[in-house]
Amino acid sequence: MSLVKLTIKGISYSQTQNGAYALILNEVDGERKLPIVIGAFEAQSIAIALEKEIKPPRPLTHDLFKNFADRFDIIVKQVIIHKLVDGVFFSSIICERDKIEEIIDARTSDAIALALRFSAPIFTYKNILDKAGIFLKINPSETEENKDTDDILSVPETFGSEKETPQKTDDFSGNTLQELHTKLDEAVQNEDYEKAAKIRDEISKKES
Repeated sequence: MSLVKLTIKGISYSQTQNGAYALILNEVDGERKLPIVIGAFEAQSIAIALEKEIKPPRPLTHDLFKNFADRFDIIVKQVIIHKLVDGVFFSSIICERDKIEEIIDARTSDAIALALRFSAPIFTYKNILDKAGIFLKINPSETEENKDTDDILSVPETFGSEKETPQKTDDFSGNTLQELHTKLDEAVQNEDYEKAAKIRDEISKKES
């Protein structure tokens, strides 16, 4: 199976669930986006790593892992999102120490937070992108107007606290495939990637 390289497009607030965010990944040589629902802590950690200029007074968990790995000469070479089951993405961290390569299972949000700190590339398999990737439809006349604002990330200080209680999420199980595809198009147009990810997962269940 061929690997597809991904870059981070940004982080979108969840409009249906407190403390949840959608991490948007872009395929490098294409137009598809891969939205992944992540928690507030992981979203904050990824945002801080992306901003670079923001330095927390004490190391976050992923910073601690980076410091630990540096001390023992462990290198994260790459991250691979290798499986998608019932809307849950599974990832592997490819590490190396003393020229010996190891593969470590990890949550996708943690793996990406670490990939940023090690400047390691992020990949997924083509069949996963074919199944879960979303095309963002953009009006050509609006492309330049939205270019500067499209990549802006939420300020980390505004991320939800861990004490927030998740609200009831949308249930799309009663919709037909045609209705789901219509809702998916609407969610993408509204840049509600967290909702789009849930609809995409429901479509995958019905088509499997």
